[in-house]
Amino acid sequence: MNQQNNVYWYVLFVYTNQEEKVKLIIEKELGNRINAIVPKREIKERKAGKFRRVRKVLFPGYVFLEGVIDVDLYYRIKKIPHIIKLLRTDEDIQRVDEKEKEVIKNLIDNKENIIGISTVYKKNDKVIVVSGPLVGFEGQIAKIDARKGRAKVRLFLMNEERIVHLGIELVDKL
Repeated sequence: MNQQNNVYWYVLFVYTNQEEKVKLIIEKELGNRINAIVPKREIKERKAGKFRRVRKVLFPGYVFLEGVIDVDLYYRIKKIPHIIKLLRTDEDIQRVDEKEKEVIKNLIDNKENIIGISTVYKKNDKVIVVSGPLVGFEGQIAKIDARKGRAKVRLFLMNEERIVHLGIELVDKL
């Protein structure tokens, strides 16, 4: 945990549905020493026969941290309630790879950290987003719910497979 001038991204594993609470506590307790990010997605949800737009956490159970974590900050973070652990390698705190960091930054490139509804095409279970904030993003469709206008897309983050629920407007078989 050596301190450098570079800003890194780290990942906190937190209790599901506690992401916003953890973010608020970090902002209150640690001030401007570290930036907590909870990416969200906007989807169409059908309730009582009507569609409405709702915002949900993109990676349930995870909060991203932007900054430099030294020994003092590490132990202060560990004391925050609702946190399970800070993801680590064998020797040190695990940093988000630069390539993955850029993908996430492209996903949430707005002040509210929200991904809007996107349009995807399907080809042999592989998809590419052709419009919206995820344009050019590639993944693999795990499941499509046409009635709700959503798709579950597999992507790799932190060297693990994750399922991301994306709102869709049009899915074509090629």
